[in-house]
Amino acid sequence: MVESRLTGPVRVVGVGLLGTSIALGLRARGVDVILSDASPTNVSIAIDYGAGRRTTDGDEPQLVVVCVPPDVTATVIVRELSAYPRAVVTDVASVKQPILDAVAAAGGDLTRYVGSHPLAGREKGGPMSGRADLFVGRPWVVAGHPAISYQTAAAVDDLILDLGATLVEMTAADHDAGVALVSHVPQVVSSVLAQRLIAAPDSAVNLAGQGLRDVTRIAASDPELWVQILGANAPLVVEQLQLFRDDLDRFIGALADPAAPGARRGIAEGLAAGNAGVARIPGKHGQDKKYASLVVMVDDRPGELARLFAEVGEEGVNLEDLRLEHSPGAQVGLAEISVLPEVLERLTEALAARGWRIAG
Repeated sequence: MVESRLTGPVRVVGVGLLGTSIALGLRARGVDVILSDASPTNVSIAIDYGAGRRTTDGDEPQLVVVCVPPDVTATVIVRELSAYPRAVVTDVASVKQPILDAVAAAGGDLTRYVGSHPLAGREKGGPMSGRADLFVGRPWVVAGHPAISYQTAAAVDDLILDLGATLVEMTAADHDAGVALVSHVPQVVSSVLAQRLIAAPDSAVNLAGQGLRDVTRIAASDPELWVQILGANAPLVVEQLQLFRDDLDRFIGALADPAAPGARRGIAEGLAAGNAGVARIPGKHGQDKKYASLVVMVDDRPGELARLFAEVGEEGVNLEDLRLEHSPGAQVGLAEISVLPEVLERLTEALAARGWRIAG
Protein backbone atom coordinates (compact mmCIF):
# COMPACT_ATOMS: atom_id res chain seq x y z
CA MET A 1 0.00 0.00 0.00
CA VAL A 2 1.35 3.44 -0.99
CA GLU A 3 1.77 5.83 1.95
CA SER A 4 -0.66 8.75 2.09
CA ARG A 5 0.26 12.40 2.64
CA LEU A 6 -3.03 12.92 4.46
CA THR A 7 -3.25 11.61 8.02
CA GLY A 8 -7.06 11.55 8.02
CA PRO A 9 -9.79 10.97 8.74
CA VAL A 10 -11.30 12.51 5.61
CA ARG A 11 -15.03 13.11 5.52
CA VAL A 12 -16.65 12.92 2.06
CA VAL A 13 -20.09 14.52 1.83
CA GLY A 14 -21.95 13.29 -1.24
CA VAL A 15 -21.10 9.85 -2.61
CA GLY A 16 -21.87 10.26 -6.28
CA LEU A 17 -19.25 9.69 -8.94
CA LEU A 18 -16.70 12.22 -7.65
CA GLY A 19 -17.25 11.62 -3.96
CA THR A 20 -17.04 7.85 -4.26
CA SER A 21 -13.99 8.08 -6.52
CA ILE A 22 -12.23 10.33 -4.00
CA ALA A 23 -13.11 7.92 -1.19
CA LEU A 24 -11.93 4.86 -3.13
CA GLY A 25 -8.66 6.55 -4.02
CA LEU A 26 -7.99 7.48 -0.40
CA ARG A 27 -8.96 4.05 0.92
CA ALA A 28 -6.43 2.54 -1.50
CA ARG A 29 -3.82 4.52 0.44
CA GLY A 30 -5.13 3.41 3.82
CA VAL A 31 -6.85 6.67 4.77
CA ASP A 32 -9.84 6.46 7.12
CA VAL A 33 -12.77 7.81 5.06
CA ILE A 34 -16.11 8.86 6.53
CA LEU A 35 -19.05 8.83 4.13
CA SER A 36 -22.14 11.03 4.24
CA ASP A 37 -24.97 11.51 1.77
CA ALA A 38 -28.59 12.63 1.76
CA SER A 39 -29.38 9.15 0.43
CA PRO A 40 -28.75 6.31 2.91
CA THR A 41 -28.87 3.91 -0.05
CA ASN A 42 -25.98 5.69 -1.75
CA VAL A 43 -23.95 5.47 1.45
CA SER A 44 -24.66 1.74 1.71
CA ILE A 45 -23.63 1.15 -1.90
CA ALA A 46 -20.42 3.14 -1.46
CA ILE A 47 -19.58 1.19 1.71
CA ASP A 48 -20.22 -2.09 -0.09
CA TYR A 49 -17.71 -0.98 -2.74
CA GLY A 50 -15.10 -0.34 -0.04
CA ALA A 51 -15.19 3.46 -0.18
CA GLY A 52 -15.30 4.04 3.57
CA ARG A 53 -17.49 3.91 6.69
CA ARG A 54 -20.52 5.60 8.16
CA THR A 55 -20.45 8.77 10.26
CA THR A 56 -20.10 8.37 14.04
CA ASP A 57 -20.54 10.90 16.86
CA GLY A 58 -16.84 11.01 17.72
CA ASP A 59 -15.53 11.80 14.24
CA GLU A 60 -12.85 14.50 14.02
CA PRO A 61 -11.96 14.77 10.34
CA GLN A 62 -8.77 16.42 9.19
CA LEU A 63 -10.42 17.35 5.89
CA VAL A 64 -14.01 17.56 4.65
CA VAL A 65 -14.64 17.23 0.91
CA VAL A 66 -18.07 18.44 -0.19
CA CYS A 67 -19.25 16.67 -3.37
CA VAL A 68 -22.89 17.75 -3.70
CA PRO A 69 -24.80 19.53 -6.50
CA PRO A 70 -23.79 23.18 -7.05
CA ASP A 71 -27.09 24.65 -5.89
CA VAL A 72 -26.58 23.31 -2.35
CA THR A 73 -22.77 23.32 -2.18
CA ALA A 74 -22.40 26.59 -0.27
CA THR A 75 -25.05 25.61 2.27
CA VAL A 76 -23.35 22.29 2.95
CA ILE A 77 -19.92 23.93 3.22
CA VAL A 78 -21.18 26.34 5.89
CA ARG A 79 -22.80 23.45 7.76
CA GLU A 80 -19.62 21.36 7.69
CA LEU A 81 -17.46 24.30 8.81
CA SER A 82 -19.72 24.71 11.83
CA ALA A 83 -19.99 20.99 12.63
CA TYR A 84 -16.24 20.32 12.45
CA PRO A 85 -14.40 23.42 13.72
CA ARG A 86 -10.95 21.78 13.43
CA ALA A 87 -11.35 20.60 9.85
CA VAL A 88 -10.34 22.19 6.58
CA VAL A 89 -13.25 22.14 4.12
CA THR A 90 -13.09 22.04 0.33
CA ASP A 91 -15.60 21.30 -2.41
CA VAL A 92 -15.37 19.94 -5.94
CA ALA A 93 -18.10 21.97 -7.67
CA SER A 94 -17.32 23.12 -11.20
CA VAL A 95 -17.88 26.80 -10.37
CA LYS A 96 -15.92 28.58 -7.68
CA GLN A 97 -16.60 32.32 -7.39
CA PRO A 98 -20.37 32.12 -6.71
CA ILE A 99 -19.78 29.48 -4.05
CA LEU A 100 -17.00 31.46 -2.37
CA ASP A 101 -19.24 34.55 -2.34
CA ALA A 102 -22.16 32.57 -0.89
CA VAL A 103 -20.04 31.03 1.88
CA ALA A 104 -18.71 34.47 2.81
CA ALA A 105 -22.23 35.97 2.78
CA ALA A 106 -23.47 33.20 5.09
CA GLY A 107 -20.71 33.89 7.60
CA GLY A 108 -18.71 30.72 6.91
CA ASP A 109 -15.17 30.59 8.29
CA LEU A 110 -13.11 31.37 5.19
CA THR A 111 -9.88 30.73 7.08
CA ARG A 112 -10.69 27.00 6.84
CA TYR A 113 -12.38 26.86 3.43
CA VAL A 114 -10.83 26.74 -0.02
CA GLY A 115 -12.65 25.66 -3.15
CA SER A 116 -11.23 23.14 -5.59
CA HIS A 117 -12.28 21.46 -8.82
CA PRO A 118 -11.01 18.23 -10.38
CA LEU A 119 -11.39 18.29 -14.15
CA ALA A 120 -12.31 14.64 -14.39
CA GLY A 121 -15.52 12.72 -14.74
CA ARG A 122 -17.57 10.23 -16.66
CA GLU A 123 -20.94 10.33 -18.42
CA LYS A 124 -22.31 7.97 -15.75
CA GLY A 125 -22.94 9.11 -12.18
CA GLY A 126 -23.65 7.56 -8.81
CA PRO A 127 -21.52 5.53 -6.40
CA MET A 128 -21.45 2.48 -8.68
CA SER A 129 -19.51 4.53 -11.25
CA GLY A 130 -16.75 5.50 -8.82
CA ARG A 131 -13.15 4.69 -9.73
CA ALA A 132 -10.09 5.00 -7.52
CA ASP A 133 -7.98 6.11 -10.52
CA LEU A 134 -10.44 8.69 -11.89
CA PHE A 135 -8.17 11.64 -11.12
CA VAL A 136 -4.80 10.22 -12.11
CA GLY A 137 -3.01 12.69 -14.37
CA ARG A 138 -5.99 15.06 -14.45
CA PRO A 139 -5.81 18.78 -13.57
CA TRP A 140 -7.28 19.68 -10.18
CA VAL A 141 -7.67 23.40 -9.51
CA VAL A 142 -7.28 24.95 -6.06
CA ALA A 143 -8.95 28.37 -5.99
CA GLY A 144 -7.09 30.13 -3.20
CA HIS A 145 -8.20 33.41 -1.63
CA PRO A 146 -6.63 35.91 0.82
CA ALA A 147 -8.42 34.57 3.92
CA ILE A 148 -6.78 31.13 3.88
CA SER A 149 -3.10 30.43 4.46
CA TYR A 150 -0.92 28.10 2.41
CA GLN A 151 -0.32 26.07 5.56
CA THR A 152 -4.04 25.49 6.13
CA ALA A 153 -4.74 24.76 2.47
CA ALA A 154 -1.94 22.17 2.42
CA ALA A 155 -4.45 19.45 3.35
CA VAL A 156 -6.25 20.06 0.04
CA ASP A 157 -2.94 19.95 -1.83
CA ASP A 158 -2.18 16.63 -0.12
CA LEU A 159 -5.58 15.27 -1.19
CA ILE A 160 -4.90 16.14 -4.81
CA LEU A 161 -1.41 14.64 -4.82
CA ASP A 162 -2.58 11.50 -2.99
CA LEU A 163 -5.14 10.90 -5.75
CA GLY A 164 -2.55 11.29 -8.50
CA ALA A 165 -3.96 14.51 -9.93
CA THR A 166 -2.00 17.55 -11.11
CA LEU A 167 -2.38 20.54 -8.80
CA VAL A 168 -3.22 23.82 -10.55
CA GLU A 169 -3.50 27.10 -8.62
CA MET A 170 -5.95 29.71 -9.96
CA THR A 171 -8.18 32.43 -8.61
CA ALA A 172 -11.87 31.59 -8.46
CA ALA A 173 -12.64 34.16 -11.15
CA ASP A 174 -9.96 32.87 -13.53
CA HIS A 175 -11.13 29.31 -12.95
CA ASP A 176 -14.74 30.13 -13.81
CA ALA A 177 -13.72 31.97 -16.98
CA GLY A 178 -11.53 29.04 -18.00
CA VAL A 179 -14.11 26.31 -17.49
CA ALA A 180 -16.72 28.38 -19.32
CA LEU A 181 -14.60 27.94 -22.45
CA VAL A 182 -13.12 24.46 -22.06
CA SER A 183 -15.95 22.65 -20.25
CA HIS A 184 -19.28 24.44 -20.16
CA VAL A 185 -19.50 25.65 -23.76
CA PRO A 186 -18.46 22.22 -25.13
CA GLN A 187 -21.36 20.69 -23.18
CA VAL A 188 -23.83 23.12 -24.73
CA VAL A 189 -22.44 22.69 -28.24
CA SER A 190 -22.44 18.89 -27.92
CA SER A 191 -26.01 18.83 -26.61
CA VAL A 192 -27.33 21.23 -29.26
CA LEU A 193 -25.73 19.21 -32.07
CA ALA A 194 -27.06 15.95 -30.64
CA GLN A 195 -30.58 17.42 -30.72
CA ARG A 196 -30.38 17.39 -34.50
CA LEU A 197 -30.34 13.58 -34.37
CA ILE A 198 -33.80 13.29 -32.80
CA ALA A 199 -35.72 13.88 -36.01
CA ALA A 200 -33.03 12.52 -38.35
CA PRO A 201 -33.99 9.45 -40.41
CA ASP A 202 -32.47 6.12 -39.42
CA SER A 203 -30.69 6.00 -42.77
CA ALA A 204 -28.72 9.12 -41.79
CA VAL A 205 -28.02 8.11 -38.17
CA ASN A 206 -26.72 4.72 -39.32
CA LEU A 207 -23.98 6.52 -41.21
CA ALA A 208 -22.58 7.96 -37.96
CA GLY A 209 -18.83 7.62 -37.65
CA GLN A 210 -16.28 8.47 -35.01
CA GLY A 211 -16.47 12.19 -35.71
CA LEU A 212 -20.09 12.43 -34.61
CA ARG A 213 -19.42 10.17 -31.63
CA ASP A 214 -16.51 12.36 -30.55
CA VAL A 215 -18.49 15.58 -30.75
CA THR A 216 -21.66 14.25 -29.07
CA ARG A 217 -20.12 11.99 -26.39
CA ILE A 218 -20.76 14.41 -23.53
CA ALA A 219 -24.31 15.06 -24.71
CA ALA A 220 -25.18 11.96 -22.65
CA SER A 221 -24.43 13.89 -19.43
CA ASP A 222 -26.99 14.45 -16.66
CA PRO A 223 -29.31 17.37 -17.62
CA GLU A 224 -30.29 18.14 -14.02
CA LEU A 225 -26.67 18.61 -12.94
CA TRP A 226 -25.81 20.68 -16.00
CA VAL A 227 -28.74 23.03 -15.49
CA GLN A 228 -27.17 23.90 -12.13
CA ILE A 229 -23.62 24.19 -13.47
CA LEU A 230 -24.58 26.39 -16.42
CA GLY A 231 -26.88 28.53 -14.28
CA ALA A 232 -24.11 29.19 -11.76
CA ASN A 233 -21.67 30.30 -14.47
CA ALA A 234 -24.23 31.76 -16.87
CA PRO A 235 -22.68 35.20 -17.68
CA LEU A 236 -19.31 33.75 -18.64
CA VAL A 237 -20.89 30.90 -20.62
CA VAL A 238 -23.13 33.34 -22.50
CA GLU A 239 -20.09 35.48 -23.35
CA GLN A 240 -18.27 32.50 -24.86
CA LEU A 241 -21.37 31.24 -26.68
CA GLN A 242 -21.86 34.65 -28.27
CA LEU A 243 -18.27 34.57 -29.56
CA PHE A 244 -18.88 31.03 -30.84
CA ARG A 245 -22.07 32.21 -32.55
CA ASP A 246 -20.15 35.00 -34.28
CA ASP A 247 -17.61 32.50 -35.62
CA LEU A 248 -20.40 30.18 -36.73
CA ASP A 249 -22.24 33.03 -38.48
CA ARG A 250 -19.09 33.87 -40.45
CA PHE A 251 -18.76 30.23 -41.50
CA ILE A 252 -22.43 30.06 -42.50
CA GLY A 253 -22.04 33.26 -44.52
CA ALA A 254 -19.13 31.81 -46.45
CA LEU A 255 -20.89 28.49 -47.07
CA ALA A 256 -24.13 30.16 -48.16
CA ASP A 257 -22.42 31.16 -51.42
CA PRO A 258 -19.14 29.25 -51.73
CA ALA A 259 -18.63 30.62 -55.26
CA ALA A 260 -18.62 34.22 -54.05
CA PRO A 261 -15.27 36.06 -54.04
CA GLY A 262 -13.37 35.29 -50.83
CA ALA A 263 -15.84 32.65 -49.64
CA ARG A 264 -13.55 29.66 -50.03
CA ARG A 265 -10.73 31.60 -48.41
CA GLY A 266 -13.03 32.29 -45.42
CA ILE A 267 -13.89 28.59 -45.14
CA ALA A 268 -10.23 27.60 -45.34
CA GLU A 269 -9.20 30.16 -42.74
CA GLY A 270 -11.93 28.98 -40.40
CA LEU A 271 -10.76 25.39 -40.68
CA ALA A 272 -7.11 26.41 -40.30
CA ALA A 273 -7.99 28.39 -37.17
CA GLY A 274 -9.50 25.19 -35.80
CA ASN A 275 -6.21 23.40 -36.49
CA ALA A 276 -4.35 26.10 -34.58
CA GLY A 277 -6.75 25.94 -31.67
CA VAL A 278 -6.71 22.18 -31.26
CA ALA A 279 -2.91 22.25 -31.37
CA ARG A 280 -2.98 24.13 -28.06
CA ILE A 281 -4.82 21.35 -26.23
CA PRO A 282 -2.29 19.57 -23.98
CA GLY A 283 -1.61 16.01 -25.05
CA LYS A 284 -0.42 12.97 -23.14
CA HIS A 285 1.33 13.88 -19.87
CA GLY A 286 0.53 17.53 -20.53
CA GLN A 287 2.76 17.73 -23.60
CA ASP A 288 1.81 19.47 -26.83
CA LYS A 289 3.28 16.56 -28.77
CA LYS A 290 1.92 15.40 -32.11
CA TYR A 291 1.39 11.72 -32.72
CA ALA A 292 0.97 9.79 -35.92
CA SER A 293 -1.90 7.35 -36.38
CA LEU A 294 -2.62 4.14 -38.20
CA VAL A 295 -5.94 2.33 -38.39
CA VAL A 296 -5.90 -1.44 -37.88
CA MET A 297 -8.86 -3.64 -38.78
CA VAL A 298 -9.61 -5.95 -35.83
CA ASP A 299 -11.91 -8.96 -36.19
CA ASP A 300 -14.79 -8.82 -33.72
CA ARG A 301 -13.94 -11.90 -31.69
CA PRO A 302 -12.51 -12.43 -28.19
CA GLY A 303 -8.79 -11.81 -27.70
CA GLU A 304 -8.08 -9.97 -30.94
CA LEU A 305 -7.60 -6.54 -29.41
CA ALA A 306 -5.38 -7.98 -26.68
CA ARG A 307 -3.31 -9.71 -29.36
CA LEU A 308 -2.90 -6.42 -31.20
CA PHE A 309 -1.70 -4.67 -28.05
CA ALA A 310 0.74 -7.48 -27.31
CA GLU A 311 2.22 -7.43 -30.80
CA VAL A 312 2.61 -3.65 -30.76
CA GLY A 313 4.55 -4.11 -27.51
CA GLU A 314 6.65 -6.91 -29.01
CA GLU A 315 7.75 -4.45 -31.70
CA GLY A 316 9.05 -2.16 -28.95
CA VAL A 317 6.49 0.55 -29.67
CA ASN A 318 4.60 2.48 -26.99
CA LEU A 319 0.91 2.94 -27.74
CA GLU A 320 0.27 6.62 -26.98
CA ASP A 321 -3.48 6.66 -27.54
CA LEU A 322 -6.28 4.46 -28.86
CA ARG A 323 -9.69 5.02 -30.39
CA LEU A 324 -12.13 2.26 -31.33
CA GLU A 325 -14.97 2.33 -33.84
CA HIS A 326 -17.46 -0.28 -35.01
CA SER A 327 -19.39 -0.06 -38.26
CA PRO A 328 -23.06 -1.08 -38.00
CA GLY A 329 -23.57 -4.68 -39.09
CA ALA A 330 -19.87 -5.34 -39.66
CA GLN A 331 -17.98 -8.05 -37.77
CA VAL A 332 -14.86 -5.91 -37.64
CA GLY A 333 -13.68 -2.98 -35.57
CA LEU A 334 -11.31 -0.18 -36.47
CA ALA A 335 -8.58 0.51 -33.94
CA GLU A 336 -6.92 3.87 -34.50
CA ILE A 337 -3.51 3.67 -32.84
CA SER A 338 -1.50 6.79 -32.04
CA VAL A 339 2.29 6.42 -31.87
CA LEU A 340 5.36 8.62 -32.17
CA PRO A 341 5.83 9.73 -35.81
CA GLU A 342 9.31 8.20 -36.05
CA VAL A 343 8.01 4.66 -35.44
CA LEU A 344 4.90 4.82 -37.64
CA GLU A 345 6.38 3.36 -40.82
CA ARG A 346 8.22 0.59 -38.99
CA LEU A 347 5.14 -0.39 -36.97
CA THR A 348 2.89 -0.33 -40.03
CA GLU A 349 5.20 -2.68 -41.89
CA ALA A 350 5.63 -4.95 -38.88
CA LEU A 351 1.90 -5.29 -38.23
CA ALA A 352 1.22 -5.94 -41.91
CA ALA A 353 3.86 -8.66 -41.88
CA ARG A 354 2.11 -10.23 -38.88
CA GLY A 355 -1.11 -10.43 -40.90
CA TRP A 356 -2.96 -7.36 -39.64
CA ARG A 357 -5.02 -5.43 -42.16
CA ILE A 358 -4.10 -1.74 -42.18
CA ALA A 359 -6.90 0.53 -43.34
CA GLY A 360 -5.89 2.97 -46.06
